[in-house]
Amino acid sequence: MKKITTSIVIVSLLQVLFCSSAFAKDTALWQERLTELAENPKRGAAHLHRNQYRNPVETLTFFGLEPQMSVLELWPVRGWYTEILAPFLKDQGQLTVAHFRLDGGNANDERSLFWARLSSRLEQRILQQEAEFGPVARVALDPPQFIPALAPNQFDMVLSFRNAHIWDQRGHLLATMQNLYEIIKPGGVLGMVEHRAARVTELTSYAVEGYTDEAYLIAVAERVGFQLVASSEINANPKDTKDYTKGVYTLPPTLALGLEDRDYYLNIGESDRMTLKFIKPITALSIN
Repeated sequence: MKKITTSIVIVSLLQVLFCSSAFAKDTALWQERLTELAENPKRGAAHLHRNQYRNPVETLTFFGLEPQMSVLELWPVRGWYTEILAPFLKDQGQLTVAHFRLDGGNANDERSLFWARLSSRLEQRILQQEAEFGPVARVALDPPQFIPALAPNQFDMVLSFRNAHIWDQRGHLLATMQNLYEIIKPGGVLGMVEHRAARVTELTSYAVEGYTDEAYLIAVAERVGFQLVASSEINANPKDTKDYTKGVYTLPPTLALGLEDRDYYLNIGESDRMTLKFIKPITALSIN
């Protein structure tokens, strides 16, 4: 009996080692593919220039992106990440993008109309370049609601890049996070990159326009049920002093001050950003 037990243990260990080796090999292949997509000249010089600030390969690898996943990208705007995600997922997985409302929502809100125009342009681009992007599904996100409503437990991963500060400014952060929790599968991932406010003490931060306190964002996510499993400094920028006249929009790519001190802000680069990986816990099955 002892020999049989020992054999079983050895076989189990070999299986674990084989699976670990296979996963490591897959991960290396996925990173190679992501690098190829991120550095594709078709993205254009402006988008390629931002790789140094947004670190897409490292960020998506940190979140655990795999090619067979069902992924929701929130507010892709000009499609900076969509250009990478859609081709990566098109053969085995499924990408859904949640645009701004294409009708602008409020005809008297110039900002809403501006974002609607950008979303419409990306919509047309996806349709025109279907061979490259694949069959991308599309909905709208009018915080906190999705239009049309999305089914519960639908996505393996939801990705949000620099959106949470807008939801918070509009008073919809908690409700939006609750809706994100509902549509992610148990065990699924919420990956968030966000402009990080200056921390003053353990209880306070200094947040000019566009910046969000990291502890606060984590607390809101945990309140709705998410569990923070990892954070990363992949997208950190120690040059960002976070005290500008027009907040984060002073920095590139927006450069809200125009030519005023332009070289100075270009030298700083894009904002200091938190990179947070949450999961929706798998609820234990109750046995009656």
